Amino acid sequence: MTIQPQRIRMLKEGEPREDGAYVLYWMQAAKRAHGNHALEYAIDRANELDLPLVCVFGMTDAFPDGNARHYHFMVEGLAEVEADLAKRHVTFHGALGDPDEIALRLSKKAALTVCDRGYLRIEKEWRRKLAKAIDCPLHQIETETVVPVETASPKHEYAARTLRPKIHKLWDEFLQPLSERRVKHKQAADVPKSKLDLSDPAKLVASMKLDHKIGAVTRFRGGQGEARKRLKAFLGKSFATYGTDRNRPEAAAASHMSPYLHFGQIGPLEIALAVREAKTGGDEDKASYLEELIVRRELAVNHVFYEEKYDDYACLPDWCRKTLGEHAKDKREHIYSEKELAAGETHDPYWNASMREMRETGYMHNQLRMYWGKKILEWSASPEDAFRTTLRLNNRYFLDGRDANSFTNVAWLFGLHDRPWGKRPVFGSIRYLGPATLKKFDADAYVETVDKLAKAEADR
Repeated sequence: MTIQPQRIRMLKEGEPREDGAYVLYWMQAAKRAHGNHALEYAIDRANELDLPLVCVFGMTDAFPDGNARHYHFMVEGLAEVEADLAKRHVTFHGALGDPDEIALRLSKKAALTVCDRGYLRIEKEWRRKLAKAIDCPLHQIETETVVPVETASPKHEYAARTLRPKIHKLWDEFLQPLSERRVKHKQAADVPKSKLDLSDPAKLVASMKLDHKIGAVTRFRGGQGEARKRLKAFLGKSFATYGTDRNRPEAAAASHMSPYLHFGQIGPLEIALAVREAKTGGDEDKASYLEELIVRRELAVNHVFYEEKYDDYACLPDWCRKTLGEHAKDKREHIYSEKELAAGETHDPYWNASMREMRETGYMHNQLRMYWGKKILEWSASPEDAFRTTLRLNNRYFLDGRDANSFTNVAWLFGLHDRPWGKRPVFGSIRYLGPATLKKFDADAYVETVDKLAKAEADR
């Protein structure tokens, strides 16, 4: 199937270099060999020019808030990418360093270069720098959303209710299967051997300048194969009750796709099509899941794409900062330091359990994430301190931290994409979540589940 033109952006115009030895695909956000519009587009261009295709990946150890936990999961996935690309006759070259500079180096022999699209500030800056320095055409293909971000909306959206009708109007056009191309030119390309030994993820990660205090987890293994296996299992029995059970952490009704989406190891289109075609689950279950996967997730992309200060308290709407400011000096019954919070040393055993799940396994159910974050606001000396603490903990421990969803969800805790509620101490008119939240599910069963998960991690 033809790649929709709305996914394509020419970052540098021009005709392909006549003496180019290959077409180059700079893989960065979409770290997968299947279900990847950017890769399939690059194959089309290589076939048209009768050239081999080279895939380059630059791995920096300077990504903000990155640590060994994140990188181990990512490298597990990259090892699978390298093997899968070889089967498709695509040469893989990986190297440590600034991603844009590594891509620029290999572009010197390329007829043209293709890249995928990222939405965070650092990802946009990499592409901007490459577009400025490169001396061959540079085509950017968007594959990490169902509906391309600027096609969905040309501006920062106020809430899900303002983006939803725009997405729904367009999504049938973009919810179309992506066919895999056959690489016609199978000759090995003139490219240096990959400098990344992906055969031993732990060894490679240990050699990098990272925060190694937060290590790998066994609850999740990286890679597209693992993502597909989990998705298939989710769309079996548990999906039949997703609509009613998705907000019950102890019900095991979550898909656990967020780490794989964050690292680009599976695409949102593949998941959406699988959900639509699932034999289990009714219309309500499917609609509920697609709302989270497409509308809510792409609202988050919209936020970080259009809001430059997405990781700062200043990104909050004026009414949020005003009401929080008016109640900044309200008495707090409990105030905890970031160290105490990270250790799960509060008076609330359910909050402590959620922090333990996050710290030990890299994941927390979304229902608990909301409660967890609202309590940090309640237990911090100021809303600004709470915002910084929540974001640091989120990005440090979650496998899917440092993501558009993460930045947006943290800001939601402080009122972004929400409306004013009845006023109360500390929160002002920001939505409050208290003990009643824990009555919506079996909180004691959740604690028991976390204990088992944490023990399994400790025994690995």
